[in-house]
Parts: sequence; C-alpha cells; structure tokens
Amino acid sequence: MTPTNLTHWLLNPPDSAPRSAILIRLMAGGVFLWEGILKFVYVNQGVGRFTKLGIPVPEVMAPFVAVLEIVGGILLISGTLTRLIAIPFVIEMIVAMLSTKISLYHGTSPLPLPPSPPQVGIWAVLHEIRSEYAQIMSALFLLAAGPGPWSVDAFLARLKRRVGVAAGRFQPAASRGAAA
Repeated sequence: MTPTNLTHWLLNPPDSAPRSAILIRLMAGGVFLWEGILKFVYVNQGVGRFTKLGIPVPEVMAPFVAVLEIVGGILLISGTLTRLIAIPFVIEMIVAMLSTKISLYHGTSPLPLPPSPPQVGIWAVLHEIRSEYAQIMSALFLLAAGPGPWSVDAFLARLKRRVGVAAGRFQPAASRGAAA
C-alpha cells in the first residue's frame, strides 16, 4: 500500500460498518475521554502515576496523553477521523499494558496491588488487563470497519459525493456500473 493509498484509506473510511458501530465508538470514546480528564483532575492518575511507572518526563507525558485521550475520545464519539485516531489509541494501550502488567506479573509493581486475589502472576494480569484489552479491541474494530453511517466521517463522505455529483465530477454508483 502506497503512502497515498494509506492516507486515503485512513481519511476516507467506508460507511458500510453497521449502524451499531456507534455503540463501540461511544464506549471506547467515552472511556478515553473520562480517563483523559481524570489525568488532569487527580495527580495520582496523571503525573503521579507516570512518575511511579518510570515514564520519562512525566510532567510532559501525562498531559500529552491526557490531551490525546480527551481530543481522541471526542473524535471517536463523533466519528471524526475515526481510523486515524484509532492508531495512537492502539499504541497507547500497548504501552499501558507493557508499563503496568509486566511488573504486576512479577509482583514488583510500583502501583498498589489489586485489593483481592489474585494479586500477582498471570491471573492477576488477565484480570487487571480487561480495560486495556477492551479498549484495544474496540480501536482495532473501528480501524478495520470504520465508524459506521452515523458518524461525522460518513456525513462528510456523503456530502463530498453529493457535491461531486452536482459538479459533474462523480457519477452515481448506478451509472458507473452501467457504463462498465
């Protein structure tokens, strides 16, 4: 896939995903949105957490991730640039899993252990990873399927098609098939 084709694929998703894709967008976008806000509201969720985890320059990275989550969450909820924002969210969830769950597995986490067993090992990791897993799967679904017809992306695509047809640049789908 050429860079031009990739850009087109990312910025022009089909509206063929089911209408119910809005539910995935609302779920994933909502979680990213409120988690981003929490990073600003509670130090222990933002700079404090990033510091404990050993993330470099936590006073820069925590607000950066918070803004990404807030803006990206709003983009997902509205269905705007859906495929494009799904990519950094997949990366973020991978980083979140690697930075928190490896030490949980080994019992060396700088974060508080889960309140009840299992507290370390594979079962603790599988239990504690559920949120990141749901978010990464949701982002991958939206990356693959697109935002669905009830989205800003789909609305803009329909508008672009109408303007193109009105200007004579595009043929309606029915006439393209007849001409072939």
